[in-house]
This record gives sequence, C-alpha cells and structure tokens, in this order.
Amino acid sequence: MDERTVVLRLGLSVLLGGLLGLERELSGQSAGLRTHLLVSLGACLFTLSSIAAAHSLTEFPSNADADITRIASQVVVGIGFLGGGSILRHGNSVKGLTTAANLWLTASVGMATGMGFFLGALLTVALALLALAGLRPLERALRHRRQRMHPTETNDDDESPRSPPE
Repeated sequence: MDERTVVLRLGLSVLLGGLLGLERELSGQSAGLRTHLLVSLGACLFTLSSIAAAHSLTEFPSNADADITRIASQVVVGIGFLGGGSILRHGNSVKGLTTAANLWLTASVGMATGMGFFLGALLTVALALLALAGLRPLERALRHRRQRMHPTETNDDDESPRSPPE
C-alpha cells in the first residue's frame, strides 16, 4: 500500500468520525467530537496495520500466514468496552445508549475506511447522521405522546430524561 493511500484513508476516517462526533458534541453528549474522531482514526489504523502485516508476509517465502480479520475482531471487542463505559444508569433511567451505539458505528466507519470501502463508510455516516439528527423531531413527538399517555414511565435514551416514577 503506497503512502498516498494511507494518508487518504486516515484522513477520510478523521473526517467521517469527526462528523459523527460533531453531532454528539452539538447534542451535549460526553463522548463528542474528539472521542469519535479518535475511535474512527484508531480503528482505521488497526485495519491498515492488519492489511500491511498480511501484505508484508507475502513478500517472504515461508509458511507464515496472516488473518487480517483477527485485528478487526479485536477492534469490535475493544470498542464494546469503551461503549459500555459510556452507558450509565441514573435511578430508573439509562443514559448513553445512543452514544455507545454511535461509538460502535464510528469504529466500523474507521475500519471500512481503512479497508478502502469508502462508499460503505460514506453511506453509513450519512444514514447515521439522518438517524441521529434527522429523527430527533419524530423522537420528541413520540416521547411527548408517551408522556401524555403514561406520565410515570422512565426514559431509556440519552437525550433527555422523563419524569421519575412517583
């Protein structure tokens, strides 16, 4: 893989992860711009490193074999711990689920970018931003309707808490 490709893939992962993080930052979430940017960049570098390792082994006449999916699977496991740390329970409400899901998605964007699957990464970011920001008015309307019908229920997302049970 040439240097230009590495720079392009790392740069695109920063841009796409930053877009996802910017939406979280604007929503006032604790895992915002920098966190998402770093998750995407790190996942991209892990992916590039696994591709480079597999490629370098083909240059040597040996029985060595590289499975580039091993590093990718460890990124998924590692991001699960990071996402799990962003989920907090406050009494009867749970906060951070959307942020945790977005961190997990951001890692996948970084991995896709590292693999050169740019269309998948770009479409995923566009759809995620649509879900995160575009569906917010519908979510608020549904929450308002639920509160009118069942005023004592608790909230299980990370946008705004409902009234606690009495």
